[in-house]
Amino acid sequence: MDSLKKQTKYVVVSGGVISGIGKGVIASSVGFLLKQCGLKVTAVKIDPYLNIDAGTFSPYEHGEVFVLDDGGEVDLDLGNYERFLGITLQKHNNITTGKVYQNVINKERRGDYLGSTVQVVPHLTNEIQEWIERVAQISVDESKKQPEVCIVELGGTVGDIESAPFVEAMRQFQFRVGDHNFCLVHVSLVPQTGTLDGEQKTKPTQASVRDLRGLGLYPDMIICRSTLPLQPGIKEKISMFCHVEPKKILAVHDCSSVYEVPLLLVKQDLPELLYKKFHLNNGVVPTSDESSQSLSIWSAFCRRLKTLRDSVRIAIVGKYTGMRDAYMSVIKALEHASVECSRKLEIIWIEAEYLEKENQKKYPAQYHTSWEKLCSSEGVLVPGGFGDRGILGMVSAIEWARSNKIPFLGICLGLQVAVIEHARNVLGWEDANSTEFDPATSHPVVEYMPEVSRTHKGGTMRLGLRTTHFQRDCLTKKLYGQKETIQERHRHRYEVNPQMVDHFESAGLHFVGRDDSGSRMEILELDDHPFFVAVQYHPEYLTRPLKPHPVFRGFISACNCGK
Repeated sequence: MDSLKKQTKYVVVSGGVISGIGKGVIASSVGFLLKQCGLKVTAVKIDPYLNIDAGTFSPYEHGEVFVLDDGGEVDLDLGNYERFLGITLQKHNNITTGKVYQNVINKERRGDYLGSTVQVVPHLTNEIQEWIERVAQISVDESKKQPEVCIVELGGTVGDIESAPFVEAMRQFQFRVGDHNFCLVHVSLVPQTGTLDGEQKTKPTQASVRDLRGLGLYPDMIICRSTLPLQPGIKEKISMFCHVEPKKILAVHDCSSVYEVPLLLVKQDLPELLYKKFHLNNGVVPTSDESSQSLSIWSAFCRRLKTLRDSVRIAIVGKYTGMRDAYMSVIKALEHASVECSRKLEIIWIEAEYLEKENQKKYPAQYHTSWEKLCSSEGVLVPGGFGDRGILGMVSAIEWARSNKIPFLGICLGLQVAVIEHARNVLGWEDANSTEFDPATSHPVVEYMPEVSRTHKGGTMRLGLRTTHFQRDCLTKKLYGQKETIQERHRHRYEVNPQMVDHFESAGLHFVGRDDSGSRMEILELDDHPFFVAVQYHPEYLTRPLKPHPVFRGFISACNCGK
């Protein structure tokens, strides 16, 4: 263990054959297992795109934009890292090509490279290596201790042009930190032909490893992704052609939930393999009652997730339901809360625009199907989003939940639309709207925040961890354990117009949580309703598998009251 304190250990996770193979979940699972061994673990995600961050992506492009405490808008895999490892990351834990080039160009302008021709090698590759080493030293938990292991997920697919500088940087990095401090785990696809009885093919993995070796990186382990468990002889065949011992070729087939992946890997002795590679504790994984109990609790969570029978039907009325990854953290938060409440989660996906009255004639089948789905739900959730598409459908869904006393949870945009619905259908302001959707409305109940840039989009929203003060005793305060203040992560440009708050309060819609100034509305609740809560922040970013977020737990509990 003393050697570990002198030098951080690095586990680099690369991917081959196809993108979206599950590197993020596997990287998170590797970190989780090492943390169960008592090690301090951090994680870095490398994204080989030229964007500075993920903040300006369309949800249909890369899925959810995950927000960190410091306001970093990052890849959704960092959400996996935080949930699996129980850590708090920073925006520097997400490296992009854009960030690296920006740093190198800034250094060139300052004269840091004076006299040199600035090139990809060595200047860009050195910047990447220095960045990883720097971030690997930053504490990510309450202990404030330096991490002992850093998981580095190399985004993209080996062989992509975009990934080339990062692959070269990792080739150099293995010599920079030393063989016993560097472990390369390559994730590759083993496809299956034809039916379920078809033969599993190893050629794609062989080709992927050959490409990787040609670039100067030799995998210490290969993790094979497949639909079904690997057939007999597959590991041996891959071992023969990829020059990796059979015991270091691990299998991860499709599971009913991502939380089962660590259990699959521990059965194949992944911790032991890493301890031997890193020369930790003489290659012997330390055992303790605490780590055994922790893994047992995780196993029990997975069993409950699979064996729950009584369901809870939650309608998610959103704008990006065609891309489920756009709501990754919302799904996980509902999942965690449902297990806590002993309910099997059943999500009913509803594209908001199909609920709109004007689409009854244009899309009659989708219109009637969507309303049928909504009416069969036990709870309605309206998540975040941008733009006016589907807003009228969200208004209709919220009106239905309010009128029929169906539990409702609004997040970010969901809070703003709940305010619009109340203004129109309770206060009678027919043209009430957000200035995002109608700048000329005579009742601007939601408006642009004055400090937010109107000319630049990237990194200009109200981002990161902010404090909310409860204004009175209320349901949400009870869910948070009667705390007077809470801290939650935000990502928005628009806010409730503070000049109109009194009108809503007098009509039974109460803003029970506000910011430090008291002028920014954070939480609303409705009188005479079993559960009508909306929040301006994003509670889903702070959920954990074994510690569901209180707002989601309260929402699921309310949905079960009628059973």
